[in-house]
Amino acid sequence: MQPATPRQREILALARVQGRVSVDGLAEKFSLTPQTIRKDLNDLCGRRLLSRIHGGAVIASDIENIAYEARRLIAADEKRAIGRAAAALIADGSSLFINIGTTTEEVAQALTGHKDLLVITNNLNVARTLYPCPGFDVVVAGGPVRRSDGAIVGTAAVDFIRQFKVDSAVIGASAIDEDGALLDFDYREVLVSQAIIENARRVILVADRLKFSRSAPVRIGHISQVQTFVTDHLPSCRLRSICSQHSVKVVETVPMKGDVSATIA
Repeated sequence: MQPATPRQREILALARVQGRVSVDGLAEKFSLTPQTIRKDLNDLCGRRLLSRIHGGAVIASDIENIAYEARRLIAADEKRAIGRAAAALIADGSSLFINIGTTTEEVAQALTGHKDLLVITNNLNVARTLYPCPGFDVVVAGGPVRRSDGAIVGTAAVDFIRQFKVDSAVIGASAIDEDGALLDFDYREVLVSQAIIENARRVILVADRLKFSRSAPVRIGHISQVQTFVTDHLPSCRLRSICSQHSVKVVETVPMKGDVSATIA
């Protein structure tokens, strides 16, 4: 289904490049009132081309993920806060998996002040961040590299991951359903994530609140397989109840200038 007007096509093109668009930014760009822009966004959302968020909209896709560079820009402050809170849960001298995702990459960035970590990853961006750190051993899974984001996916990576049993795993997901299902877009990537979950003593899920408004077609697993869930905010009472029922610790972060505050449920 295509947008109805040239302006809506341009709005959609901007969203695909940037990951998100704001009402105020679009109103200024097109010299229109916010009310007119909201009508455009509502129409695009009604056509399932965009999904509304506070103050704007994000690209909607149930089949194909948003471009990597655009994903890096979406909820960047929230992801940074999540990364710092998750890194604080990792002890010096421990071993861990880190999988694909812009949020897991923020965890890696926050880990650079740690000591004596063994990190196994299928994410070239994570490896690039951590290999210069003194005292770190960084091990990269083998297999085909996905050009779009530096992910190493497929059966060779799965077999490699299964050689290890680590203290912690830091994983992301492209979408989280109300029933607790963790979802992604690439079945090859999901196979690696499932192997990571199976071979870690503790699983830390990192995801911002926008993942609750998205969908994806491939099931990674269920939030009950996670020990700790770090997010900026968990708005779903149903999902919060599921976490409570399965003893999943929920850490909600609040991005602040120069610091992170977290609440634990």
